[in-house]
Amino acid sequence: MKHLFFITLVFLAVSCTSTAQDKKNTDTKNKTSKTYKVTKSENEWKKDLSAMQFYVLRQAGTERPFTSELNKKYDKGVYSCAGCDTPLYESQHKFDSGTGWPSFDRAIKNSIETDVDYKIGVARNELLCATCGGHLGHVFNDGPAKTTGQRHCINGVALKFTPEKE
Repeated sequence: MKHLFFITLVFLAVSCTSTAQDKKNTDTKNKTSKTYKVTKSENEWKKDLSAMQFYVLRQAGTERPFTSELNKKYDKGVYSCAGCDTPLYESQHKFDSGTGWPSFDRAIKNSIETDVDYKIGVARNELLCATCGGHLGHVFNDGPAKTTGQRHCINGVALKFTPEKE
């Protein structure tokens, strides 16, 4: 009986150990062996980005909902990667998802790539800038049914907005 108790105790201890919140290797650039067109050292990224931009773009963090000034911006223009200035989204594909993050139903062709993210314990499709590998957000299949059906849920801090010239 003592052996059964000990084995059960060891099993429980081992099964409760988790790495879901482990912060090692969170730089999206290092998730795969892919080399991006724009590459910088961690110190160069820290120098070029704000602390929040670095957290989101390079460490795959998430800004708090309803904090981005771009969330409710509907002016005509282009949304580019805050890390490398690659044009990612056109304003005509932006919509109000009610989630608190800028949302688009599609990206500019070849500007983004996807990866699978398990950080919260379930698989999600992560969106990355195809030029620098910066984490942008995630894609979900609950977008506008009349267009693509997709919702690209993007951290506003990962974007720069350039208004259309009149």
